[in-house]
Amino acid sequence: MRNVRLTDLFLHPSAQKYLERSGLVHAISTAYQAFSLANEHGVNPDLATKAALLHDIGHYTWYTNGQWDYSLYKENDIHAIKGAERAHKLLIELGEDPKKAKEIALAILLHTDSYLPEGHLQLLPLQRVVALADEADEEPGGLHHYRKLDHRTALNRIKKLDRLVDAHYETKNLKHSV
Repeated sequence: MRNVRLTDLFLHPSAQKYLERSGLVHAISTAYQAFSLANEHGVNPDLATKAALLHDIGHYTWYTNGQWDYSLYKENDIHAIKGAERAHKLLIELGEDPKKAKEIALAILLHTDSYLPEGHLQLLPLQRVVALADEADEEPGGLHHYRKLDHRTALNRIKKLDRLVDAHYETKNLKHSV
């Protein structure tokens, strides 16, 4: 059972603010990638799509003289830390199961190693799926954060992804009832 749907997340005012700031098209594209990868990796697609949709909501805009400064961002950014906290708060506020909210927040925290000291992380499957989904949609110089999409089209894509996740569970439930 899904306590919180992607549509619930998308329509929340805080999510609207941060998804716009971090790149709505990238967030939705990454969520779709995560859905596909979740099926391939045996990961819960509900958790994967939520983590992927929210993975960049911790972004801060780094500007120099009114222009986006990608090198400044790469040097100073800790968006995964802030995003994990924001996502956890939002999920709990909307009624997500606390254990699932924590799992989603940890996947967001570990979707990138850009803020970590040198080293190698051993990611859990959900964390790996979100990281791979993010990488699959990246563009050089952070341009993936600047693709535009109108609100109605974005909402329709989110609703379609909710239906895909629902269908996954319906199919799974049918297999178990036979």
